[in-house]
Amino acid sequence: MSHIYIYSPSSAVRDKAAFRRGVKRLQQLGHEVEVDEAALASHMRFAGDDATRLAAIGRAAASGADIALISRGGYGLTRILPELPYKQLAKAVEKGTHFVGLSDFTALQSALLAKTGAVTWAGPALGEDFGAEAPDDIMEACFDDLTGGMGEGTGWTLPKKDLPTLPEASSGEGAQLHLKSATLWGGNLSVLCSLVGTRWLPAIKGGALFLEDVNEHPYRIERQLTQLLHAGIIDRQKVVLLGSFNRFKTVPHDRGYKLQTVIDWLRSRTRTPVLTGLPFGHVPTKVLLPVGQKVELLVQGRDALMFWG
Repeated sequence: MSHIYIYSPSSAVRDKAAFRRGVKRLQQLGHEVEVDEAALASHMRFAGDDATRLAAIGRAAASGADIALISRGGYGLTRILPELPYKQLAKAVEKGTHFVGLSDFTALQSALLAKTGAVTWAGPALGEDFGAEAPDDIMEACFDDLTGGMGEGTGWTLPKKDLPTLPEASSGEGAQLHLKSATLWGGNLSVLCSLVGTRWLPAIKGGALFLEDVNEHPYRIERQLTQLLHAGIIDRQKVVLLGSFNRFKTVPHDRGYKLQTVIDWLRSRTRTPVLTGLPFGHVPTKVLLPVGQKVELLVQGRDALMFWG
């Protein structure tokens, strides 16, 4: 199968049992798993100090692995963006290494795309996904498609609430929405917002921007979306795709203010179509998405299909 390199570029691994389960699961799936020497390092809240994590990223790029998979997200990459080995990472991508991760990994993906145009993959992390007591079948199937070179697209069912926001189907193709040659980019909303105004945020026009977040109350999500909106980023896209926003708690004084309120508000402020239900984020069922790749998006009824093969 594939050679998978496990490394820790962000927060320290706290759930070592999940880490071990993840390694074992990948091995059971037939992969050769190589664990970086500092994968379980710890310095304050980080997986080693900045130099340690930069060295781990360099080793991942030099590993020649088919997949370079993060152990977990958390926080730590934005503080070392100026020192990342961009040429080495881009060369590794060119030679066939797929860098996979989510959450804090959005910082590396965005900066690498902005600096070099290299394509990486938004997808699972070792502990959260493969280290789960029962790893999700769809997640594993999507990962298998990537390792087998068969990943050419994905699809999902739109919530019914999305339908009134879509244009009527054209008589020619029966599609409410058909976008071609849109650069897919995005990731964790909080991380992306932290890059606004810096050279690490890709300057993409006519793109397909996907977003997710975790442990953020809807008002914080709205505040961050407001930043992207006021910066002109959302209006420059062909479509915004919202994944999972979860693990937050509303409170009594919200008085009906909820996540759907935020989505409705965003739609009222932009002409860019906003679609929801993308199976990606801090949830067990997640697809893999090529960050920086040109994609085609087709929406017919509640069926959304995205192609990049």
